[in-house]
Amino acid sequence: MGVRASTTDVRPRGRRLEPDERREQILSCAVRLFGERPYAEVSTTDIARAAGVARGLINHYFGTKKDLFIEAVRVLVTIPAGAIEQLPEGDLATRVDASVTWFLDVVSRHSTSWLAAVDGGGVGRDPDIERVLAEADEIAADRILVAVGLDGVAEHRDELRAMIRAYCGLAKATAREWLERDVLDRAQVHILLAATLVTLVEKVFPTLGPPPPARSR
Repeated sequence: MGVRASTTDVRPRGRRLEPDERREQILSCAVRLFGERPYAEVSTTDIARAAGVARGLINHYFGTKKDLFIEAVRVLVTIPAGAIEQLPEGDLATRVDASVTWFLDVVSRHSTSWLAAVDGGGVGRDPDIERVLAEADEIAADRILVAVGLDGVAEHRDELRAMIRAYCGLAKATAREWLERDVLDRAQVHILLAATLVTLVEKVFPTLGPPPPARSR
């Protein structure tokens, strides 16, 4: 569902970058270029030129062009742990509102690249890309449970996670109605996603069994 925002902040040239910074610079440019053009139309030479590095460094840090593409998709669709850690203290509605705000900020900032990533980047039903998208959904399920205060619940956990994965599908489809189809505006998307998640926690999850004990934050 999400993007590691720092990854797509292009760093200024003119100074020697440390290895980790250089890797992030390459990845940042790859994310942008794969969003602007189909996978087949982006070369490692294009990415190296945009990043201001030798093409051999792409192979050094990432391997093949496909390996780099897979990593770009991963950072675009995976919710980072830091996003959850930075949520404000407060009740369910406050934390859900902040979570939805974070998601919409990220996908709007990187809309073209994010849309390409959730669609598989134009490479069809590639099994490696499908695996990355599935892993991102699993991570999202766990992290959203943390966000809504249910990470410690063991009873019916499989069902809880399945419902959250379904919610993630809704979030992607709703974001597309805003970013790609321009049918919904941001405020409408926010209300839909926030209200749905609160309803899941307060009305739907309890139908699975006795409600979990309240957790203080």
